[in-house]
Amino acid sequence: MFGLFSKKKDLIGIDIGSSSVKLVQLQPSREGYQLLNAAIMPLPSEAIVDNTLMNSNDVSEALKTLISSLGIKTKDAACSISGNAVIIRKIILPTMTSDELEDQISWEAEQYIPFDIKDVHIDFQILNPDPIDPSKSHVLLVASKKEIINDYVSVFTNAGLNLSVMDVDSFAVQNAFELNYDSSDDVRALINAGAGVININVVRGETSLFTRDVQMGGNQYTEEIQKQLGVSEQEAETMKMLASEHQNGPLAEVIQRVNESLAQEIRRSVDFYNSTASNDDRIISVSMSGGCSKMAGLKESVSAKLGIDVDILNPFQKIKWNDKDFDPEYLQEIAPLMAVGVGLAIRRVGDK
Repeated sequence: MFGLFSKKKDLIGIDIGSSSVKLVQLQPSREGYQLLNAAIMPLPSEAIVDNTLMNSNDVSEALKTLISSLGIKTKDAACSISGNAVIIRKIILPTMTSDELEDQISWEAEQYIPFDIKDVHIDFQILNPDPIDPSKSHVLLVASKKEIINDYVSVFTNAGLNLSVMDVDSFAVQNAFELNYDSSDDVRALINAGAGVININVVRGETSLFTRDVQMGGNQYTEEIQKQLGVSEQEAETMKMLASEHQNGPLAEVIQRVNESLAQEIRRSVDFYNSTASNDDRIISVSMSGGCSKMAGLKESVSAKLGIDVDILNPFQKIKWNDKDFDPEYLQEIAPLMAVGVGLAIRRVGDK
């Protein structure tokens, strides 16, 4: 959303989550996109807490290691934020051109942003005319504190990279979905469940109808395993990764309780959206992504709570790759984690 340069050229997509850094590099062609690189680098547990960069050096070093090990020469990158680092509002304003709104957006945004307007970066997208009053339009307003953006710029600079585009996790996932799935007027919820936050984005076609971030995720499994089974954080992480192999017993019970808790939080957000949506705008399908979506039983718990079919988003579905460069089984394994990275990798330097 926050384009920092003007010349259109390729970049690398870098998704900085609370547990790892994910990198995706794509090469555009007439037939679509070719996968050049896809990799994951774990982060120390305290490097990012509650979507806040607590140890920038650790993140910069992870980026350096990834770039160096993959031999990537491209210096421009796209990244994204979510949770309490970003404010997203859908507002109604008098209809005007994009250029006219560019001149007025700071003034219009003041009443919706709980910070001094001088301290935030603001972006917007004009969505559609208001069905009740055609003289007005729905506008998507996105804002983040300048200090947060500056922290990310510093991380990339210290890694020898240029942060050219700053996006929002929910919209990056939406880009990845649109790239890989046929367009439809059906209303779908895109749920990206990471370690520390769950991004919920309800879309129809290319239009976002509703977004919400829930401050929960895969970390809940680790914390509950530690607490209930009396093990260390590292042991809990290992047990979490092996959860699918334990269908019964204490570990399975802990996993199922957290599944129910996360599914209930997702249900609350969906109920909130549905309470104000017309019958035509009701959610009829759900696609999940993010590392948390791989947890044994979570997809089924979400489907049961919502009463809606849930599938796992594959961000590589329509992307070509060379079998000599990538193991298909590995790409299938990491695919749910790479949706944000793919959505970022199709951005271009100079994008709005």
